[in-house]
Amino acid sequence: MIQTLIEKIQKTGAPVVVGLDPMLSYVPEQLRKKAFAEYGETLEGAAEAVWQYNKGIVDAVCDLIPAVKPQIAMYEQFGLEGLKVFKKTVDYCKEKGLVVIGDIKRGDIGSTSEAYAAGHLGKVAVGQNAFYGFGEDFVTVNPYLGSDGVKPFIKVCREEKKGIFVLVKTSNPSSGEFQDRLIDGRPLYELVGEKVAEWGSECMGRDYSYVGAVVGATYPEQGRILRGIMPKAFILVPGYGAQGGRGADLTHFFNKDGLGAIINSSRGIIAAYKQEKYASYGEEGYADAARAAVLDMREDIAGALAGKVFPVSG
Repeated sequence: MIQTLIEKIQKTGAPVVVGLDPMLSYVPEQLRKKAFAEYGETLEGAAEAVWQYNKGIVDAVCDLIPAVKPQIAMYEQFGLEGLKVFKKTVDYCKEKGLVVIGDIKRGDIGSTSEAYAAGHLGKVAVGQNAFYGFGEDFVTVNPYLGSDGVKPFIKVCREEKKGIFVLVKTSNPSSGEFQDRLIDGRPLYELVGEKVAEWGSECMGRDYSYVGAVVGATYPEQGRILRGIMPKAFILVPGYGAQGGRGADLTHFFNKDGLGAIINSSRGIIAAYKQEKYASYGEEGYADAARAAVLDMREDIAGALAGKVFPVSG
């Protein structure tokens, strides 16, 4: 699947992933009214509104990007109805030819980690049959319980040719409270990066590993250091746009081949119509506003990477 992601990045010329992180407040009024008219102001009604909102965005941007990243918490808040929409969103995006990165940030030990890995990337056995649960192509993984929490995911990655992105240096302001702590004179995020490189060496695709990393756009200098520590890891870079990251901050996340990273923007795209720049689209044009925001993001990143190339696979 890492090779599929690379090929889609090369085809679109856009190392961009759209975060499908819907809050009900992002959903335009006309979609909420229609859903509530059918299902009432209930969890089912909220989930239906989110589902219609997601479809509109995906339809508007699917030809411009290689991948999407639904954040499961934004669906779990609506209970079982929300999880149904998470699954419907995963399936719909795959039908549209998009790679799906499930932003689940799971990390546990033993059979618990095995169950998470099976439920999101692999299959679960039911009698003589086996079924995919949510069926994402990649998921995000929290490594802070150690290798016990990561290796079950790596095992499924080998079996299914899928991938993970391990949290290394996250984009949030307080990430340094733990991730920057010095251990034997080195920040913890560097040591985690070394483990990602080690795990990845045992789970390689053609040029890049199935084991990638999450490194925030808000920390470009750390991105430069970690790029050197993890040369074969694809880096998922959150924090673009709404959290302050810009294309000019991102060059160090990429390798000289122009590959090795994919940049995420969530509310900066899916709620673009709320920004002054795209306000002319209005609520009814929320999907067109999202498309315009993707086009602007592509242009910004392309300008920053002007000295790098995206070789087209033969």
